[in-house]
Amino acid sequence: MKTELNILDSHIDATDKVRYPIMEHFYTIQGEGYHTGKAAYFIRTAGCDVQCWWCDVKDSWDESKHPQVETGLIADSAIDSGAEMVVVTGGEPLLHNLDALTNSLKKRGLKVHIETSGSSPLSGKLDWITLSPKRFKKPLDEVFPYVDELKVVVLTKKDLIWAEENAAKCPENTILLLQPEWDTPQSVPLIVDYVMKNPKWGISLQTHKFLGVR
Repeated sequence: MKTELNILDSHIDATDKVRYPIMEHFYTIQGEGYHTGKAAYFIRTAGCDVQCWWCDVKDSWDESKHPQVETGLIADSAIDSGAEMVVVTGGEPLLHNLDALTNSLKKRGLKVHIETSGSSPLSGKLDWITLSPKRFKKPLDEVFPYVDELKVVVLTKKDLIWAEENAAKCPENTILLLQPEWDTPQSVPLIVDYVMKNPKWGISLQTHKFLGVR
């Protein structure tokens, strides 16, 4: 039994030593989607293969610009903040195998959420998957069965068609949300009208920008 425990301890220590390119990690309020208003520790990985023109964290795109940080350090920072929930985002977090990172977080008792475009295969132990699909780099079909929340950024009517195409691939109980692009205010009445006519959808707003938090 003692030998088995030593092997387990070594495995855990090794997991905590794995490094990921991290743009930033910080404690804040979740500003978007189903969990809006909840305290969360955000981990923003570096590197992105989608690169939306409206992205407000373009500094995350170039992985080489950001430090490689050990999972144990990140997970300990999350625990020290008092957070109960972690959101792994990017960039595009699924460009990296998230097994080690999520293992470090989960073994400390944290709930792990992810926000992804679905452009790469799923990895890691995840409690909540938010898919935000982009028309210019479609999600992998293998991601859809696991989606808890579909959040589609809307600029024009084409995005509403795109939203329905993706919703048709999700499980029946997936939460469906439309989100106006922050710098495209004309999308707001478009979304309001659509949701009133199609009440299976809800509206997500970037409330952290109203609150003045990260």
